[in-house]
Amino acid sequence: MKIEQVLNDRGIGYEKHIHKATYTAQRLASEEHVSGYDVAKPVVVKGGDTFTMCVLPACSRLDLARVAELLDRSDVRLATEAEMATLFPDCELGAEPPIGNLFGMQTIEDEDLHHEEFLTMQAGSHTEAVKLRREDWEALCEPIVAPIARPDS
Repeated sequence: MKIEQVLNDRGIGYEKHIHKATYTAQRLASEEHVSGYDVAKPVVVKGGDTFTMCVLPACSRLDLARVAELLDRSDVRLATEAEMATLFPDCELGAEPPIGNLFGMQTIEDEDLHHEEFLTMQAGSHTEAVKLRREDWEALCEPIVAPIARPDS
């Protein structure tokens, strides 16, 4: 499912950007000349048989213990590459758009993203990104907002 198609279908305004191939969210921030706090980085976790998309700033790391507490599960772990390939068949591995419900997953948004006006995110490939209003992104993915990130060190 192409994020652009969904945004167009829902009448959500966005800017599409083509850039050199980037393989990390922080590198995307650099290519797009924006702060790492403006780039929405998806991290998929699995607890039991359920996958959840966690979205945090590029400059942060996921706090699995906080996610496990929020989901009330003790078995939360990062999704494997094989699981990711199955969950996102139309996306390049590592370039998934951070909109969990488009892929049948709940989305959890780190509270630090909740204060940004615009977000930049990969659009399914390592060379395409979209920038849109955070409020529009939240309306699209209906996230739970919680403190799930810690600064990258």
